[in-house]
Amino acid sequence: MSVVFLNGQFLPKEDAKISPDDRGFLLADGVYEVTPFYEGVPFALDRHLERLEGGLAFMRISYSVDLIAAMHHKLIAENGLTDAPTALVYLQITRGAAPRTHYFPKDPVEPTVYAFAKAWDRPTPERWDQGFSVATVPDRRWSRVDIKTIGLLPNAMAFQDALEAGADDALLIRDGVAIEGAHMNFWGVFDGTVVTHPRSNHILPGITRGVILELAAEHGIPCVERAIQVEELASAEELFFTGTTGEVRPCVKVDGAPVGDGGVGPLTRRLAELFRAKIEETKSAAVATGL
Repeated sequence: MSVVFLNGQFLPKEDAKISPDDRGFLLADGVYEVTPFYEGVPFALDRHLERLEGGLAFMRISYSVDLIAAMHHKLIAENGLTDAPTALVYLQITRGAAPRTHYFPKDPVEPTVYAFAKAWDRPTPERWDQGFSVATVPDRRWSRVDIKTIGLLPNAMAFQDALEAGADDALLIRDGVAIEGAHMNFWGVFDGTVVTHPRSNHILPGITRGVILELAAEHGIPCVERAIQVEELASAEELFFTGTTGEVRPCVKVDGAPVGDGGVGPLTRRLAELFRAKIEETKSAAVATGL
């Protein structure tokens, strides 16, 4: 039986009730975060909470995140996921239930806070070694992609377009630039240098993205933040994505054309190894401190 968190209570999922007047349901008026856990240890939870605070401030939703970390740990435990190799907590905060208007409620309402935990699976080593394919899709999202809102219809449609084209994922294109995936950040390797789009209002500043940038700098891997033009994709030595559950995900085919030699490249493999090592380091530190 799945246990969820709703407005201060832990309860069976089937008992969780949300008002049909909730502005998240009616207007996508809310934000969310997804935090990974490895054998009961959260990865970069502090960074997720920092981003969440920024999103709440931008949306002008008044809610303190002080107790959210403890809630995450309890939700993992309540669902028997403490020993799960890989799990996650999805958290969504909306402005709350109020009569439907295109402006904020005149009278204050309590935000709706909902979270659930579940296991997720990494690709098998054999599947990861095959790499993944993408289809290019126009970026139809709004101009503040850096805010992690629940309004994900353009992402969902892009992903569906890619699946119908026979690809594993979507690569969003805006004004001739390969921006990011439908749910992950995008990277390329050109002349031995790792490249990813700079932070802006047109990309989500992924937590995994930030960790990879730090790991590249720490281990002397050349890395720059700049726009990747669509025309450059044909000359890329490697392409890959990063994300919470995607971790480091190799891309070996774009619109049916192979990337580089058609296999997973050495820098993609190296960064994936470094990222896995960072996860193990985080787990060991948690055990050492008794967290």
